[in-house]
Amino acid sequence: MKVVGWNGGLVLSEQAAVPVMDHGFLYGMTLFETMRTYGGRPFLLERHLKRLAEACGTLGIRYTLDVNQAERHIGEVMAANGLEEAYVRYTVSAGENGFGLPAGDYVAPLTLVLTKPLPSMPDMLYENGKPLQLLRTRRNAPEADIRYKSGHYMNNIVAKRELAACRSAEQGAEGLMLTADGKLAEGIVSNVFFVAGDRLCTPAIEAGILPGITRGFVMELAPACGLLPEEGMYTWDDLRQAEEIFITTSVQELVPITSLLDTDGKWVQVGQGRIGSYTDKLLQMYRAAAVTVQ
Repeated sequence: MKVVGWNGGLVLSEQAAVPVMDHGFLYGMTLFETMRTYGGRPFLLERHLKRLAEACGTLGIRYTLDVNQAERHIGEVMAANGLEEAYVRYTVSAGENGFGLPAGDYVAPLTLVLTKPLPSMPDMLYENGKPLQLLRTRRNAPEADIRYKSGHYMNNIVAKRELAACRSAEQGAEGLMLTADGKLAEGIVSNVFFVAGDRLCTPAIEAGILPGITRGFVMELAPACGLLPEEGMYTWDDLRQAEEIFITTSVQELVPITSLLDTDGKWVQVGQGRIGSYTDKLLQMYRAAAVTVQ
């Protein structure tokens, strides 16, 4: 990645420097969205930017977002890096506001657009799935009423380090965090779903999870394949009894979970050990929608 988007322009990555008095650097006051492109266009961009704008408003970061302008700028950054398809990160940092906690709004935020090639996602991943490793690291409570996609990622990094020490990491496992009182929360970089009868279950926002963009879109797709979307407070035992499990991210789409490992290393196969029929239907519907909107 040689070129980045910087406050609406293009600069070499080594020339993009955040000031030391920027509150994104000093106090973690950054918000970001990650997405991927299909046909060169970021999917669900309007939803991503709406979530970003709402978070900026709540945190007093004065930033006006225009979907068309943002899409053009993302395209410019991709072109400058020779990318036809990309993994995109769109970041807003609060900007400079002195040394100390602010008394008012942030009026001069910084924007940063990073792009890179999409990661390799072999077909076998979507056929045979991956393990889900239960972690001892608990999901911290969000800083506000709901969790924002912010640069405050220490909890996730601690969880990632725990996962790296697990044998399941060699199999590409995702790590699952529980809430402080032992309810299902979310993966290190994903939301989790499971099928129970005719219900498609996912932890509620009250569990302190990030309200993922892909998560929300999948819930909208569920009725079309005969599933009733349900949000609630669930347990690890609910997952162990599930007929199908999958995780969602904006970059990896829907990835089937075909085995569960607890903190003692006990292993349980999910379903037939491969992608389930509902997960397969939802994945195909999701991909069809992504292509159709281009």
